[in-house]
Amino acid sequence: MRSPSLLRHISGLKPRDFKTITLDRPGPHNKPRVHEDKAVRLTSYPGTVRQLVVTGLGRDQPTVIISNEHQATVRNLISQYARRMTIEQRLAEIIRAFCADALSSTVNLNVDLDIMLAVLAQALLAAFRTRLGPGYHAATPDTLQRRFLDSSGTITTNGDQVTVRIDRRAYSPVLRQATLPADTTVPWWHGRRLHFEFS
Repeated sequence: MRSPSLLRHISGLKPRDFKTITLDRPGPHNKPRVHEDKAVRLTSYPGTVRQLVVTGLGRDQPTVIISNEHQATVRNLISQYARRMTIEQRLAEIIRAFCADALSSTVNLNVDLDIMLAVLAQALLAAFRTRLGPGYHAATPDTLQRRFLDSSGTITTNGDQVTVRIDRRAYSPVLRQATLPADTTVPWWHGRRLHFEFS
């Protein structure tokens, strides 16, 4: 919660009160600007804390980070927060895309299996996202589903090869330029090859 005094403090900060730092992370939000107050007192807390006001992390309002870790660098504190924010975002994607908050089975085994499949699907989509190239590093599962996975095509079997020919769509050029393997040997298909083609 942001108190009125904190909001007044944030709105009173000038551009010269901030310094730019560089985070070791991909994407457009790797050069945030930060203002640090090193000795802030909180109600019912015996000591002082560090208060960081951070802009440029992709949020509309400045991010406020409070920490009693006085030895860590500003860069490390913000990097740790950014990693936690990424984890929370991925969990939100799993809930939204795979309905992980709507598991209705009363059998624990089914719930465990559903959660495991949702996490596996999220991991596979994350790997797929990294192969699509620039512009898709932060694409959500529902976006990937709509643009790429929900595509029509034909499947043909010829001896030891299964060929998937994907119909042409608006985002087909992205798939053509992606670093996707054209042929994959599938062990549980008795060594048959999975081959992809584009119309």
